[in-house]
Amino acid sequence: MSERRARVERGVNALYRQAIRIPLPDVEAERTHHENMARIADGRDRQATLLEDPDAPLSAALEYIVAEIGNGFEHRLRHLVGDDYDDVADAYAAGERDDWIGELAVYYRECLLRIEEHTAVDEQVCVLVLLRYPDSFTVNFCFAEGALPDGGVRFESPAHAGVDYDDEYGERYYAESRHAQQEAAEYVRETGNVVREQFPDPETTPFEERRYGGFTYMTGRRGDVFADLLEPVTPDPKRFDAPPEAPELVPEGPEVKRVRREFLVDADIVA
Repeated sequence: MSERRARVERGVNALYRQAIRIPLPDVEAERTHHENMARIADGRDRQATLLEDPDAPLSAALEYIVAEIGNGFEHRLRHLVGDDYDDVADAYAAGERDDWIGELAVYYRECLLRIEEHTAVDEQVCVLVLLRYPDSFTVNFCFAEGALPDGGVRFESPAHAGVDYDDEYGERYYAESRHAQQEAAEYVRETGNVVREQFPDPETTPFEERRYGGFTYMTGRRGDVFADLLEPVTPDPKRFDAPPEAPELVPEGPEVKRVRREFLVDADIVA
């Protein structure tokens, strides 16, 4: 393995079973965080609309999922590293810098590439866990292989199955797939409200009612079957002893381990 690739792997592996912890020092930071969560919830509404539209191809909904996840990560990457995150990642890979910011830039850039590819990769699940604490929030992101998550909804893509619509079986399969997509749309829209409930508006919600919140989001496919799961997660109030002074890497919390035990029983974390 080349030295450059070895450093890229080091950057990617730096966040294996770790989380990024971001400070929330004031109301302005809380407002920004709330707006980001609102965008995720609104994105669920848009995804649901695409899934339930008989004239919209399933590929449009799947591409929208990828774009939303990727945009969220790129926004966070620019916020933490800066607009020159590509240069930072390249400098780390070239051995010109050796710090966690460089590792973070490499890792996030790798995540963006994996996210763009994930609908084409069979048996791979993207897993996001986002948790709010009184003075900060954490983001865990990883990929799992071996099984789709337990729970959530599943729907089928005739295009990925290679089924011909112009035969008796194909027509029935397309009809059943459309019905499953309608059910998935209802679930996706409902779980957008989960995000809103977990991260309420800081200007209208007392601090005691917004100190903790969280959710996990998982998406992946096996063959022509796609899975989508978004469920609330309760943060552990004893996880941190002090507020962070700056963004930092921390070990994954007990909440993430609990999520894996509950929803990814037969899957292995690979990155």
